[in-house]
Amino acid sequence: MFYFCFLQRSQEVISTEAIPNSKIKAINRGLKRKRKLEKGWDWYVCEGFQHILCQQAEALKTLGVGPELKNEVLHNFWKRYLQKSKQAYCRNPVYTSRRKAMVLEDNPSHSDWDSEPELLSDFSCPAFVESGAESQPDDHTRKPFPTSRASQSETASVCSGSLDGVEYSLRKEKGVVKMTVPSTLAFCYLALLWQRETLTLSDLLRFVEEDHIPYINAFQHFPEEMKLYGRDKSIFAIESWPNYENIHKKMIEVATFLDLPRFPDITEDCYLHPNILCMKYLMEVNLPDEMHSFTCQLVKMAGIGEVDFLTFDPIAKRAKTVKYDIQAIAVIVILLKLLFLLDDNLEWSLSTIAEKYNEENKEDKPWFDFRKWYQVMKKSFDEKKQKWEEARAKYVWKSEKPLYYSSIDKSVAYKKREMVVNLQKQFSTLVDSTPTVGKKSPSSFQFNWTKEDTDRPCFHGHSLQGLLKKKGQSLTTKNSLYWLSTQKFCKSYCKHVTTYEESIFSLSYQFILNLFSFLLRIKTSILHAEVSLIEKRLFKTKYNKTKKKSSRSRKVRR
Repeated sequence: MFYFCFLQRSQEVISTEAIPNSKIKAINRGLKRKRKLEKGWDWYVCEGFQHILCQQAEALKTLGVGPELKNEVLHNFWKRYLQKSKQAYCRNPVYTSRRKAMVLEDNPSHSDWDSEPELLSDFSCPAFVESGAESQPDDHTRKPFPTSRASQSETASVCSGSLDGVEYSLRKEKGVVKMTVPSTLAFCYLALLWQRETLTLSDLLRFVEEDHIPYINAFQHFPEEMKLYGRDKSIFAIESWPNYENIHKKMIEVATFLDLPRFPDITEDCYLHPNILCMKYLMEVNLPDEMHSFTCQLVKMAGIGEVDFLTFDPIAKRAKTVKYDIQAIAVIVILLKLLFLLDDNLEWSLSTIAEKYNEENKEDKPWFDFRKWYQVMKKSFDEKKQKWEEARAKYVWKSEKPLYYSSIDKSVAYKKREMVVNLQKQFSTLVDSTPTVGKKSPSSFQFNWTKEDTDRPCFHGHSLQGLLKKKGQSLTTKNSLYWLSTQKFCKSYCKHVTTYEESIFSLSYQFILNLFSFLLRIKTSILHAEVSLIEKRLFKTKYNKTKKKSSRSRKVRR
């Protein structure tokens, strides 16, 4: 199944008015002229990425995302990219730069050429075309693609299955974002962000990791007629997991390249708003529900809940987007520092008081005990992380469809793959006779807590009363101290905001960062930097007073 309408690879077909429907369907399937070399279709690299995007969009649809993300949003983003990169929907596609195409001069220019695709409103192309619904072309109809160039296409594809594999791998055009497999996730996240779906970037990458969204070896789902070898291997074969920072950076690059307008507003009722995400992550890590009102206050004080701050605008002078999930986690970390200080001292003292109160008042609502929560979370976190590391270690990077560098190596590659599969089966039989457990069902939560589970108690309903005191008509924290995570930020020309050295910080703070970083699959230094940036917004006065002091762990009064 092809996702979008035919890629206007050359200038031979300028108008579809004179072409029968049967011929249009044949064009929509792409150029399927059989070649003597591999007996496959003539296809371009961008078609490969189009197939991957289609697979990913279908996977997202299975996960509960609305169908309009694929049929409308992602469709238009991809069409816009093809036009901006001059691979389709233009008068002189890059594919014809070396092979001048024969132009049918008697037909007027196509309406899509040299015109910007209207975002979310352009439906001039059919959304889907069944690859199996082939219609026989009319012999009396003029062929839309010249066959006299067959030898050239065969020669061009000796080193790759695609027609432009070699040229694409060498292409370095200034100002053009080159498509890669990680870029497909950037496109997906842009579409999710446009639709304001209930998926963050960390969720997207985790579903990729859990194999719910095609990414590693996605090429093996290409149609059998799309032969892939040689230079195609370096383009489509991926042997590393997607990185949060890398995908986030690519997302901004793609949005800027496409000249996308301001995205729909992120309002308070949107899933990506920090107030909602904070509630989600508080539940995730088994923290009391009462903390949510305090995170909302922090969001308001820091000014990070405003629509203009949260909404992505690629055409702004400095295009940037909020890392919604990391920002929400950072707010929770700051709240924990406000309540417990996290200096390896105060949190344990407060825990002793809570433990004593709970023993003496077993009928009342229990006070939140940081020590008990730490013990429960440490055990669950270690178990979860160990399973994750084992799964990564056992992951098979080799695809079921063998890759080879030339048609000569094809038979050898298939024999090697068959041998490897047989050895794996024999080895698994010797090591463990139990059947392999299938991949788990997708879930927004990695940790689940219930009151019925006595081994892993749920702290959602616990009270913060032991941590608060009355001050006039309002409540404030008993702890009046706070230490800034960073007192001196890096210069503007640095690639990072600040550095993170574990040995400088308390063990409690390290555990909190490690726990949340694992949830988001990011480096602890990234979360630490986000915490520092929000602290800078919250404590401007204290930051200015203490920024000249060298000790990062120095405590200041709030």
